[in-house]
Amino acid sequence: MHIQDSHWSSASALATGGGTPIAAAGNGRGDSARSTPLRVDAQRNLEHVLRAAREVFGELGYGAPMEDVARRARVGVGTVYRRFPSKDVLVRRIAEEETSRLTDQARAALGQEDEPWSALSRFLRTSVASGAGRLLPPHILRVGVAEEQTGSAAGDEARVPQQRSQPGGGELRLVPDQGAPAPQDDAGAAALLEVVGQLVERARAAGELRTDVSVADVLLVIATAAPSLPDAAQQAAASARLLDILLEGLRSRPA
Repeated sequence: MHIQDSHWSSASALATGGGTPIAAAGNGRGDSARSTPLRVDAQRNLEHVLRAAREVFGELGYGAPMEDVARRARVGVGTVYRRFPSKDVLVRRIAEEETSRLTDQARAALGQEDEPWSALSRFLRTSVASGAGRLLPPHILRVGVAEEQTGSAAGDEARVPQQRSQPGGGELRLVPDQGAPAPQDDAGAAALLEVVGQLVERARAAGELRTDVSVADVLLVIATAAPSLPDAAQQAAASARLLDILLEGLRSRPA
């Protein structure tokens, strides 16, 4: 998927309020008074749309239609498209925000934990508890695998873990990365991979992490340890239990 720069620039202006029709400022107080409610209402709509998009994409994946986002936000689909000219732009916005959040969590763990294993496990627990895996941009997983694995057959379809809700309950399965944000000029993804790489290298050098564990493996743990379940309590318990098991699998064992 390719997102045109012109679309992204337009969406950036719209998302920040630059594309909101505002009455031209005048010397009288009337113009200012009339413009303020428009800006407040537009900002509220934007917040509703972004919150709904995070929920919908978290539950159904990035392939979910814009109509689902609009229904969750309780606005018309036209309102969503006024803020984000295409679905690609909205997906990119959510993915970039999630990548930034994960990077901040990794940096916090790196800076606040002296013990390498404690830093890595703190990052994983914080990320999984926040539900980050349900919005982890699939192309980041693909980039991680591409950087650390060689010898794969040319032309193989990239497959990444992504959640899909099915009738009767949540399900985690491998799906093609359709609807995923494109990694073009993605400094955010590079920053995330770099700081997670530091966590991995520190734990490996301390002998606490299996030598065959890669950055891609750590990101896969985040993606797979956050299943989407209908009950919040069940989801939290399942995530915590699954993460405990996965962390044990990452640790090195005495020879």
